[in-house]
Amino acid sequence: MNRILVSGIIAATTALLLAGCAGPQKTLFKETALKTHKSVTPAPSTFSWAVSWWQPRHEAVNDRLKQGGADLLLVGDSITHGFENTGRQYWNLYYAPRNAVNMGFGGDWTQHVLWRLDHCDFSAVNPKLAVVLIGTNNSNGDDCSAAEIADGMIAVCGRLRNALPDTKILLLAIFPRDLRPTPQRMKITEANRLASRVADGHTIVFEDYSGRFVNPDGTLKEELMPDYLHPNAEGYKVWTEAMEPAIARLMGEKP
Repeated sequence: MNRILVSGIIAATTALLLAGCAGPQKTLFKETALKTHKSVTPAPSTFSWAVSWWQPRHEAVNDRLKQGGADLLLVGDSITHGFENTGRQYWNLYYAPRNAVNMGFGGDWTQHVLWRLDHCDFSAVNPKLAVVLIGTNNSNGDDCSAAEIADGMIAVCGRLRNALPDTKILLLAIFPRDLRPTPQRMKITEANRLASRVADGHTIVFEDYSGRFVNPDGTLKEELMPDYLHPNAEGYKVWTEAMEPAIARLMGEKP
């Protein structure tokens, strides 16, 4: 691609991301928009096991958005996707009454979410809130550093801010994983710390529920995440109850 054209695209994207942002957010969005590693480079999922359903699911989500009437978006990977099965009773209790849209896709990395956001039609919706939980799949092995994972999380917030400037964002810390503390879990902890800098406490709020899934000795609570990654039904109960006060507050609901 022509270098001048690339520079123009970067400049235009950066300008859009900076509109209406506070000082620290402006800096982070600007820095992230200039990066080129894979966590911030939009790409559709090409995993062989996802080919049959990933694009159709994206199209179905987009069709739902075109219908309007979406007040709450939940954006993420398989953990969010799981509200359609393991966590269904809590979706029905907390989110269906709020006209929520499940934008969780199993196996997604930050770059897959960025692609989906870039290819969604948000013209018919103006959600009050978007909840973002993404990044655990970027943490596998040496695929991405903590800083790169955080860049991806920040970039997702930037895309949402650009597409839906009036929508507040609840950015969640990536959940802990693995039975005991591992280099991967430590990388996630650092990514969460770095990503939290994008929050201003008003338009973007950061919350960390990690402590609810970990025992005092640092082991993961197997009764909540038996596979050391995905919540079971009780895990979804713990998560939704922890998140409820923030969602109610950010959606402007009366206590």
